[in-house]
Amino acid sequence: MGVLNVTPDSFSDGGTFFGTDVAVARAVEMLEEGAAIIDIGGESTRPGAQPVSAQEEMDRVLPVIEAVLRERPEAVVSVDTYKAETARAAMRAGAEIVNDVSGFEWDSAMAAACAELRCGVVLMHTRGRPSEWKTQPRLDAEEVVPAVLDGLRQRLERALEAGVERDRVVLDPGFGFGKVGEENYPLLARMDALLALGQPLLAGLSRKSFLGRTLSQTLAGLSEPGKAALPARERGHATLAATTAAILAGASVVRVHDVRPALEAARIADAILAAGEAGDGRPAR
Repeated sequence: MGVLNVTPDSFSDGGTFFGTDVAVARAVEMLEEGAAIIDIGGESTRPGAQPVSAQEEMDRVLPVIEAVLRERPEAVVSVDTYKAETARAAMRAGAEIVNDVSGFEWDSAMAAACAELRCGVVLMHTRGRPSEWKTQPRLDAEEVVPAVLDGLRQRLERALEAGVERDRVVLDPGFGFGKVGEENYPLLARMDALLALGQPLLAGLSRKSFLGRTLSQTLAGLSEPGKAALPARERGHATLAATTAAILAGASVVRVHDVRPALEAARIADAILAAGEAGDGRPAR
């Protein structure tokens, strides 16, 4: 899943693709690099980001969705939104998947909308709102996976009760979304526990700040006062390491900014998994 932020303020690439022509060019580039899905978002959810209205969000994403599908009619497009109004409009424009970072928590109309639309759904686990992440209580290492498992179970049950079909749902543990710094590593290390919920998993680790903080603590010359994390665009190698770990832990979809390197990493991870299954006497995938 290739990330396409048509926003002025996203944490990694805000403003870079803020315009229909440049956004479409980037979408085509990611498709040519091997992306299976283009995930288009019109509102930043970085810590401290200001929410935007549904109308502003639609003004940003709808022209891009329509233009991408004119250019590449076969493309699979998802819309990164937690607003039911935007989701409905995006589906009319040709999107097929709703990627809701709140897991149906922030708009009470979203579950019913997705059930009616019969679209694909990504339900993410998020602790609190972006404005709360810096001040909310921290989790101990042993608390992280149970909290995410329980939260995703509740979100999945709510979706099914609303009429969303189970085979249309992918679950996302929400790395960085209300998990601060080191809290993300127990989640990545034990992500396979989430497979107990019976749904495919998506991992979005690309350029996340906790990766940058780890690198800034270990790489020479990057730990000077005031430099809390390696800049987002310098986290590519860390992203590949974390993404590979996520695939080995059971992720079926990975959401990334840099498609070609991630595709190469995924191919190697898949080969490792296939070899392991063959070695266990199970049919190789």
